[in-house]
Amino acid sequence: MNAIAVFIKMLTLLGINKVLAVYVGPGGYAAIGQFQNAVQMITTFASGAVNTGVTKYTAEFKDDVAAQHRVWRTAGTIALSGSLFFSILIVVFSKALATLFLKDENFSSVFIWFGATLVFFTFNTLMLAILNGKKEIGKYVLASIAGSLFAILVTTVMSMSYGLLGALVALAVYQSLSFFITLFICFKTHWFKLSYVVGKLDRGTAVNLSKFTLMALSSALCMPLSHILVRNHLGATFGWEAAGYWEAMWRLSTANLMLVTTTLSVYYLPRLSELKDAKSVRSEILQVYKIIFPVAVVCGVIMYALRDFIISVLFTSDFLPMRELFGWQIVGDVLKIASWILGYVLAAKAYWKIFIVSEISFALIFYVLVISLSALGLTSAVVAHAIAYGLYLFSMFVILKKKGILA
Repeated sequence: MNAIAVFIKMLTLLGINKVLAVYVGPGGYAAIGQFQNAVQMITTFASGAVNTGVTKYTAEFKDDVAAQHRVWRTAGTIALSGSLFFSILIVVFSKALATLFLKDENFSSVFIWFGATLVFFTFNTLMLAILNGKKEIGKYVLASIAGSLFAILVTTVMSMSYGLLGALVALAVYQSLSFFITLFICFKTHWFKLSYVVGKLDRGTAVNLSKFTLMALSSALCMPLSHILVRNHLGATFGWEAAGYWEAMWRLSTANLMLVTTTLSVYYLPRLSELKDAKSVRSEILQVYKIIFPVAVVCGVIMYALRDFIISVLFTSDFLPMRELFGWQIVGDVLKIASWILGYVLAAKAYWKIFIVSEISFALIFYVLVISLSALGLTSAVVAHAIAYGLYLFSMFVILKKKGILA
C-alpha cells in the first residue's frame, strides 16, 4: 500500500518538476529550492518539531489509549500555539523574508499566503504522524495520495497562470489544502476525535517529546540551512542557472529514492520504536539492508544509464548541463540510504544528543567540502555530497557499535 502511495507521489513530483522546468526555468528552480528550505525550517519550528515523537510514542503505547491521547493533546497544543505565533511573525515580516530567501521583496505575498495557512499545514503533518503511529497504513496512503494530487493540480494551475510567483504560492499552500482530506479520513476512524489533539499539556509527555523536538530542530535547521548556503555559493560563483541545475538534480534524486525514504519513515521508524532489545534491533537493521539497499543501488544505476532520456522527458533542453552531476550524486544517494538505515536508530531510541551532534557536524562538513572543492566547478556540490555521506555512514556504524546495537 505504501508503494502505491509512493508511486503516485513520485509521478506527481516528476510531473511538478516538468511543469516547473517549462514555466520557471533553471533560475526559477534555485528560487524554489530556497523557498522550500525556508518552509521546512519555519514549519518545524511552528509545529514544535514533535511529529517524529508522536509517531514513536503512538506506536510504543499501542496498548495504552490514554497514553496515546496524552501524546496527541500535548503535541497538538504545542503545534497550535507555535503555528499561530509563527503565522503572525511570517505575515508581519513577509517583505524581509522575501528579501532574505528570494532576494526580492516583491515575493512577499508568497510568505503572506504561507503564514495565513500555516496552522492547516502543521496539523496535516501532525495527523499524518498519528496515522503512521497507529499503523493505519491504508488511511495514511489515502491521505498521502490526496496530498500528491493536490500538489500537482495546484502547482500546475498556478505555474501556468502566474509563472514563478504562482509556483511559489502553490508550494506554500498545497499541504494546507490537504489538511481537510486528512481530517476527514481521521474522522472516519473509530479511535479519533478532534478533542484528542488539542487540550491540556501533560508535563511528562512534553519532556519526552522535547527530545524529538531538539532532534527535529537540528535536522530542520542544519540541512536546509546548509543547502541555502551551498545554493548561494553556487549562484554567486557559477551563476544562478548553475544553482538551478544542482537544485533540479537534488529534486530528481528525492523522487528517485522516494520509495526507500518513505518506507523508512512509514515502516522502519515505528518498527524500531517497538523493539526493546539490541538483538531484535540488529536483526531488523539487517533485514532492512537486505531489501532497501539493493533497491537504492538498482534505482541509481537505472537513473544514471537513462540520464539523457530523463533530462529530455522530465525537464527541458535548458537543463542538459546537469547530466554531469548524475554520477557523484547517485554515489552519494546510495551512501545516504546506507547511513540513514543506521541513523534512524538514533531517532527511534531517542539518542538525542548524539543525533544533534551528528546533524550539525554533517551539515558543516558538507558545506565546507563544497567550498573546498570549488575548483571542480558545479560538480563540487555532488562530490561533496558523496564524501559527506560516506563519512556519515562510517560515523553511524562506529556509534551504534559502541552502543552495543551492532556486533
